[in-house]
Amino acid sequence: MKAIFDPRQRAHDPQHFMANGTRLPSPEKPERIDRLHGAALTAGCVFEAPADHGMGPIAAVHTPEYLDFLRTIHARWLRIEGAACEVIPNIHPASRTDSYPKSAVGQAGWHQADTACPIAAGTWEAAYWSAQTALSGAEAILAGARAVYALSRPPGHHAFTDLAGGFCFLNNSAIAAQHLLAQGLRPAVLDVDVHHGNGTQGIFYDRGDVLTVSIHADPARFYPFFWGHGHERGKDAGLGANLNLPLERGTGDDGFLSALDTALARIDAFGAGAVIVALGLDAHVNDPFRGLAVTTPGFARITAAIAGLGRPVLYVQEGGYLSDDLGPNLTSALEGAQA
Repeated sequence: MKAIFDPRQRAHDPQHFMANGTRLPSPEKPERIDRLHGAALTAGCVFEAPADHGMGPIAAVHTPEYLDFLRTIHARWLRIEGAACEVIPNIHPASRTDSYPKSAVGQAGWHQADTACPIAAGTWEAAYWSAQTALSGAEAILAGARAVYALSRPPGHHAFTDLAGGFCFLNNSAIAAQHLLAQGLRPAVLDVDVHHGNGTQGIFYDRGDVLTVSIHADPARFYPFFWGHGHERGKDAGLGANLNLPLERGTGDDGFLSALDTALARIDAFGAGAVIVALGLDAHVNDPFRGLAVTTPGFARITAAIAGLGRPVLYVQEGGYLSDDLGPNLTSALEGAQA
């Protein structure tokens, strides 16, 4: 299987995030790259560097205001007396219709949904090349590849058009989907991360030209809480083009695969010409977030079922955090994709 990766993704090295009011070490560390890269090689992947497709395909998904924020906020933040080395918001607008501030502190609150997306000196560079990695994977699909793995890091599926969150800055899967659409393919995004792909849903929610499907732990008591419920079906032109399949905490292989059957039937009915799989590996039973209980062999069953659709598939790396199982989980997933 062809795989795409750029080492400049290592430039993002977040030190902390906050959860439950506690400052914790970030689990989204560059070490994830080493484990994922090695696991993909074990699965027989052949890596190549991404091309630079420029800002156009990224700006087709994200607002210019937001992109300017991501590129400049860290330098502006450091000019604040006593500021920490990472940009972490401490105030948020009550709604997206509130006034847009000029201050770095106010803009951080506007463009960062939570305290799990700290921005440091290398964040923009890493996020840019993470997006270019997904775009080059999409180009490989357009060139005729049947399955491609994009090792994109930082991940992207919690990023909205103008809002970072949950370790995510640029929505790599959405950028790839929009690029495929612009080239004449009808794309579906299938998110199998343990967390709902709220940013991807938000980007396409009022559109009917991209199908978004997410299988995830029930957000009633699990991040991202406010999105990912079964009644969210899209709106306006997008009504019916969004499908959420929330699962009870602790659901294992069989329950996940049953939901996947429903997801694949919807993708088939949509007439998708290509599938972008937001490949979170954090649904594993031993992942630090402990949401679902998929086993390592279960990931091979998931990707084999996706391959059974008979559509080209671009696997874009999302979650899956540091544990001894991370590498074997990816190897299993990629082997299943090629079975």
